[in-house]
Amino acid sequence: MQTRDTAVAMGLLDRGLIASGYKADLNVIDFEKLRLHPPHMIFDLPANTRRLMQEADGYVATIVSGQVIRRDGRATGALPGKLVRGHQEPPVRRAAE
Repeated sequence: MQTRDTAVAMGLLDRGLIASGYKADLNVIDFEKLRLHPPHMIFDLPANTRRLMQEADGYVATIVSGQVIRRDGRATGALPGKLVRGHQEPPVRRAAE
Protein backbone atom coordinates (compact mmCIF):
# COMPACT_ATOMS: atom_id res chain seq x y z
CA MET A 1 0.00 0.00 0.00
CA GLN A 2 2.82 2.41 0.82
CA THR A 3 4.58 1.92 -2.51
CA ARG A 4 1.35 2.23 -4.52
CA ASP A 5 0.16 5.36 -2.70
CA THR A 6 3.56 7.02 -3.16
CA ALA A 7 3.70 6.07 -6.85
CA VAL A 8 0.22 7.47 -7.51
CA ALA A 9 0.99 10.68 -5.60
CA MET A 10 4.02 11.18 -7.87
CA GLY A 11 2.07 10.41 -11.07
CA LEU A 12 3.88 7.10 -11.64
CA LEU A 13 0.81 5.04 -12.39
CA ASP A 14 2.81 2.11 -13.82
CA ARG A 15 4.47 1.39 -10.45
CA GLY A 16 3.71 0.42 -6.89
CA LEU A 17 2.13 -2.99 -7.49
CA ILE A 18 3.48 -6.44 -8.19
CA ALA A 19 1.27 -7.20 -11.18
CA SER A 20 1.56 -8.00 -14.87
CA GLY A 21 2.62 -4.96 -16.89
CA TYR A 22 3.79 -2.89 -13.92
CA LYS A 23 7.38 -1.83 -13.26
CA ALA A 24 8.72 -3.51 -10.15
CA ASP A 25 12.05 -3.18 -8.37
CA LEU A 26 12.37 -5.87 -5.72
CA ASN A 27 14.96 -6.91 -3.15
CA VAL A 28 15.13 -10.53 -1.98
CA ILE A 29 16.63 -10.48 1.53
CA ASP A 30 17.88 -13.29 3.78
CA PHE A 31 17.10 -11.62 7.12
CA GLU A 32 19.16 -14.13 9.11
CA LYS A 33 22.27 -13.10 7.13
CA LEU A 34 21.47 -9.37 6.98
CA ARG A 35 24.48 -7.38 8.27
CA LEU A 36 25.54 -3.78 7.67
CA HIS A 37 29.18 -2.89 7.14
CA PRO A 38 30.59 0.38 8.50
CA PRO A 39 29.94 3.37 6.21
CA HIS A 40 32.90 4.83 4.31
CA MET A 41 33.60 7.59 1.80
CA ILE A 42 34.33 6.90 -1.84
CA PHE A 43 35.38 9.47 -4.44
CA ASP A 44 33.87 8.25 -7.71
CA LEU A 45 31.60 11.11 -8.77
CA PRO A 46 32.54 13.78 -11.34
CA ALA A 47 35.37 16.08 -10.19
CA ASN A 48 36.35 13.38 -7.69
CA THR A 49 33.39 14.36 -5.48
CA ARG A 50 32.76 12.16 -2.48
CA ARG A 51 29.75 10.13 -1.48
CA LEU A 52 28.96 7.95 1.50
CA MET A 53 28.82 4.20 0.79
CA GLN A 54 27.62 1.40 3.05
CA GLU A 55 27.57 -2.23 1.95
CA ALA A 56 25.42 -4.97 3.45
CA ASP A 57 25.37 -8.75 3.45
CA GLY A 58 22.14 -10.71 3.16
CA TYR A 59 20.78 -9.26 -0.08
CA VAL A 60 20.15 -12.37 -2.19
CA ALA A 61 19.00 -10.51 -5.31
CA THR A 62 17.88 -7.12 -6.58
CA ILE A 63 15.44 -7.26 -9.49
CA VAL A 64 14.70 -4.28 -11.76
CA SER A 65 12.06 -4.54 -14.49
CA GLY A 66 12.14 -8.32 -14.26
CA GLN A 67 15.94 -8.64 -14.55
CA VAL A 68 18.33 -9.58 -11.75
CA ILE A 69 20.85 -6.74 -11.54
CA ARG A 70 22.60 -7.90 -8.34
CA ARG A 71 22.98 -11.41 -6.95
CA ASP A 72 24.62 -12.07 -3.58
CA GLY A 73 26.07 -8.55 -3.48
CA ARG A 74 27.60 -8.63 -6.95
CA ALA A 75 26.45 -6.83 -10.09
CA THR A 76 25.25 -9.12 -12.89
CA GLY A 77 25.88 -6.58 -15.65
CA ALA A 78 22.19 -6.16 -16.46
CA LEU A 79 21.15 -2.48 -16.58
CA PRO A 80 17.42 -2.37 -17.41
CA GLY A 81 16.64 0.86 -15.52
CA LYS A 82 15.74 4.07 -17.34
CA LEU A 83 15.39 7.73 -16.45
CA VAL A 84 11.77 8.54 -15.57
CA ARG A 85 10.42 11.92 -16.67
CA GLY A 86 6.97 13.08 -15.64
CA HIS A 87 3.62 11.34 -15.45
CA GLN A 88 3.56 7.66 -16.45
CA GLU A 89 0.39 6.05 -17.80
CA PRO A 90 -0.95 2.90 -16.15
CA PRO A 91 -0.23 -0.37 -17.95
CA VAL A 92 -2.85 -1.53 -20.46
CA ARG A 93 -4.83 -4.42 -19.04
CA ARG A 94 -5.03 -7.51 -21.18
CA ALA A 95 -8.52 -8.59 -22.29
CA ALA A 96 -8.16 -11.91 -20.42
CA GLU A 97 -7.51 -10.19 -17.09
